[in-house]
Amino acid sequence: MRRHVFVRIMNAVEEHDDYFVQKRNAAGTLGLSCLQKVVAAFRMIAYGVAADATDDYVRIGESTALESLRRFVRAVVQIFGHEYMRMPNEHDTARLLAIGERRGFPGMLGSIDCMHWTWKNCPVAWQGMYVGHKKDPTIILEAVASKDLWIWHGFFGMPGSHNDINVLQRSPVSARLAEGEGPQVNYSINGNNYTMGYYLADGIYPSWATFVKTIPEPQGNKKKYFAKAQEACRKDVERAFGVLQARFAIVRRPARLWDEDTLGEIMNACIIMHNMIVEDEGDDEDDFNYDDMGEKVTVSHDSTPELDAFIQNYKNIKDKETHTQLQADLIEHLWQNYPDLYNNTIND
Repeated sequence: MRRHVFVRIMNAVEEHDDYFVQKRNAAGTLGLSCLQKVVAAFRMIAYGVAADATDDYVRIGESTALESLRRFVRAVVQIFGHEYMRMPNEHDTARLLAIGERRGFPGMLGSIDCMHWTWKNCPVAWQGMYVGHKKDPTIILEAVASKDLWIWHGFFGMPGSHNDINVLQRSPVSARLAEGEGPQVNYSINGNNYTMGYYLADGIYPSWATFVKTIPEPQGNKKKYFAKAQEACRKDVERAFGVLQARFAIVRRPARLWDEDTLGEIMNACIIMHNMIVEDEGDDEDDFNYDDMGEKVTVSHDSTPELDAFIQNYKNIKDKETHTQLQADLIEHLWQNYPDLYNNTIND
């Protein structure tokens, strides 16, 4: 990250937690500075080094480095979480819809997938629960990302024995929409009206109205073109995972800590700082003028609906007929309006 972003985080953490304020002991000797503690935490996060490996560079003990890491990630989540791990508001949703419209997918809010983080020090008694298709214990992160690699949703903590469908059943993505807290999107494709946004997903996800999946072994030019377009756009979340792991080696290498709650705070802090870097280094490629977009996006934060309405919302989300109709409309929409958009950019 750039220097001013690092300084912003360091100053905010020092102001938030008195642990990072430099103090004198009973003998009047100055203790470790905020810069030393934050740099030690950053080295463990960015380079994935062990706590005792920071001693030569920062002159800080192993136990102090670990305590600095725990307090640092907790402070980052508490200070910046409401801004950089927020749900898309009305302006954010309008921007996501505008980007999706330009890419040939009106109503698209991003792409969704799961990532496994290997847990090296998983307790032996828990390994049967945390070992799945991978041979080592893992913890799962479910995320939704947009084209600019901003991660709009992060759900971390499910054991590695689960698959993407099991994680989805516990994820708040659909629950928020059913409870009236998600973005209510109204758009039309081929004369058919839709009232829910959708995410691009891979084949394991269920055929719900909120997911658009590719077509395995497509037959015909229209379906082949749609499969290329969907798979090209769905790479957004895969790219976000790759960039997150490249920036913060701690989530790329096996986790050494024993505490699952601390691992969750580390993952959330990495997502927050990743979004801060995306915001700081973003370009103007996807900036749009929203003045003439109309009132097509509303975000509801009302109280939880009545039970009947809640059940009906879930039925609408899981409606397979809407999923099939939406996919068919998108196939025709891409073929008629964006015939050359993905012919030469599938590998970009």
